Amino acid sequence: MRIAYVCGDPGIPVFGAKGASVHVQEVLRVLLAAGHEVDLHCRRTGGEPRGALARAHDDGRLRVHPAPVTGESDVRQRERMLMAAEESTRRALLAAHADRPFDLVYERYALFAIAGTSFAREAAIPSILEVNAPLPIEQARHRSLVHADTADAVARAVISDASLVACVSEPVAAWARTQAPAARIVVEPNGVDIDRFATPSRSAGRPFTVGFVGTLKPWHGTAHLVDAFALLTRRRPDARLVIVGDGPERAALERRAVERGVADRTVFTGAVDPADVPEQLAALDAAVAPYPAHGDPYFSPLKVLEYLASGAVAVASRVGQLPELVADGRTGLLVPPSDPEALAAALARLAADPGLRRSLADAARDDVAQTRTWRHVVRRTLGAAGLPLDPDEEAAA
Repeated sequence: MRIAYVCGDPGIPVFGAKGASVHVQEVLRVLLAAGHEVDLHCRRTGGEPRGALARAHDDGRLRVHPAPVTGESDVRQRERMLMAAEESTRRALLAAHADRPFDLVYERYALFAIAGTSFAREAAIPSILEVNAPLPIEQARHRSLVHADTADAVARAVISDASLVACVSEPVAAWARTQAPAARIVVEPNGVDIDRFATPSRSAGRPFTVGFVGTLKPWHGTAHLVDAFALLTRRRPDARLVIVGDGPERAALERRAVERGVADRTVFTGAVDPADVPEQLAALDAAVAPYPAHGDPYFSPLKVLEYLASGAVAVASRVGQLPELVADGRTGLLVPPSDPEALAAALARLAADPGLRRSLADAARDDVAQTRTWRHVVRRTLGAAGLPLDPDEEAAA
């Protein structure tokens, strides 16, 4: 198939390092590996494609069409520029389609982004809309949103018009249904590229090592992790904490580690390239996702799937979609959110039982290998739209 992949979100550098960027890259990688051609229409590239994407770009199977929007500081004006850019993208898609037709539009839902689905409707071709969050709500709550009525109208239009709406979690799907009750909606959580994660060999005698990988923002609950680690060291003075990533909470977390008396046992690596994440995770015995009790429930965290694939034991808060990803006592451990004492107890349990760590980590890796790779995700999504991933396979019924 010839596929138009559309990402109208200026906050996503499609070849960058943030989680949303990785998501875009993985979907592209699976589509290209299956033999499809992809035209990528985006607002930001964030650099050059790498690895398999670079090779596909060099041989002409991945064509990149950036249409940047300048960094206007006035929110009202910036939103208007985003709306105007959508019409330019729609016209570019129509022109490319007239030259050589597309078979599918795959659009990542973004605020004010209507080009992909409106083009697909006009061209009478299938479209898949991937929805990762209820963006008008998220934007108004965490940032600022001036043209809220327009954002809501766009959400209703694209969810209604898409042939299939693929939501990353049930809370996202519930929101999508409020926008367009008659839409065809499926829930398909994020995936992981398990081939990036070699089965690690754990060094005998190494201190029990706990870690977190991700952007250091308040809604990740990392302050609770530092508190829990301080409690853990009362039982395991040799334990170590590694926090991989950077963000606005880093300075506060560093101060907290000093205040809790664990700064000498805590390492802050700063930001790392996504290619280096497997190596960082291979050094951990337990990888923690300490989401707080009152965060947004919409997410499908890439980090937890990477934890499950890595050979470290995933320890996650019992919130949102996490109980669907982590089977408590089988593929990892779940703890009450915002509860450092419970988190410390779970970590102490793992520290005391290497056999439990091995069994949980092995079961987790088997689970993601069988059902949760990006190939599984993309194949199920296309199948739900009646389309095959591989040219020689039957489309799902």
